[in-house]
Amino acid sequence: MTDGPIDPAVLSELQETMGEDFASELVATFLDEGPTMLAELQEAIARGDADGFRRAAHSVKSNANVFGATALAELARRLELAGLSDNAQSDRAAATVLEAEFGRAAAALKGA
Repeated sequence: MTDGPIDPAVLSELQETMGEDFASELVATFLDEGPTMLAELQEAIARGDADGFRRAAHSVKSNANVFGATALAELARRLELAGLSDNAQSDRAAATVLEAEFGRAAAALKGA
């Protein structure tokens, strides 16, 4: 585990296993689709859609784990397990924290 947003060992293993070109394509797809996943999370909060919220959090978690974005994956896991609360403002705040961590992970992946 690392203090940075990306665990370099996980990313290195992905590159070695899949090849650098394909790993780069996967990263690009994650960077493109990440904002959509985060928007789906926010939309689920607005609709009060507990299933949609969990699915969006699960998608972020699963994708983040592939690239070694451990902090992002852990935040998403917590949201997935907790589901929507009775307080939409609290849910939006948690989603905002997740979005900020996605930004950190995305910046690190762009520099990788």
